[in-house]
Amino acid sequence: QVQLVESGGGLVQAGGSLRLSCAASGRTFSRSTMGWFRQAPGKERKFVAAVSWSGGRTYYADSVKGRFTISRDNAENTVWLQMNSLEPDDTAVYYCAADERTLGFKTTPGEYDYWGQGTQVTVSS
Repeated sequence: QVQLVESGGGLVQAGGSLRLSCAASGRTFSRSTMGWFRQAPGKERKFVAAVSWSGGRTYYADSVKGRFTISRDNAENTVWLQMNSLEPDDTAVYYCAADERTLGFKTTPGEYDYWGQGTQVTVSS
């Protein structure tokens, strides 16, 4: 199993930056594809970014490509999401997730095995 705890959310003005962290524990973390999702009030949870088990490959939603960067350090059991040029539409609860079953990138929540509790990101205009 993998346990996930997100941190780093907060309130930021449009154009600003935030760095989210996801601290992981569990034996399978280093073999898991890791993803970030977000959920705005009244909306479905949506894929943001994913990183392969080695950190060598990444995949992004079109809406964040060029602004967000996902990375990981298996020695530190941590995944990060660096968010730059934030926009009000980025406001949501951000969730870290682990997919320990597949090697490819999955973009639907149901394909991930473990989830954190989420961290709120609010971008003011």
